[in-house]
Amino acid sequence: MGKKYLIKHWINADFILEKVVNEDEIDVITNDLKKHKYPDGTFSAVMIQGSENIKRTSYEEYDESINISDKDRTSDK
Repeated sequence: MGKKYLIKHWINADFILEKVVNEDEIDVITNDLKKHKYPDGTFSAVMIQGSENIKRTSYEEYDESINISDKDRTSDK
């Protein structure tokens, strides 16, 4: 078996985050979402297909042992 490599892509993308809440958790009269104004881990996320924009890519030799900081890394910064 040959070497393995870990590939990382840093991207920007558009997502829709959604959550179903009870009516008493928000105020529809004043459009106040209360504690739901900002998404957290309780929202489900769907990435908009085709919205991804790769900003940077790197790869490095991958092994399952302890991370060794002197491994050769390649990046296209």
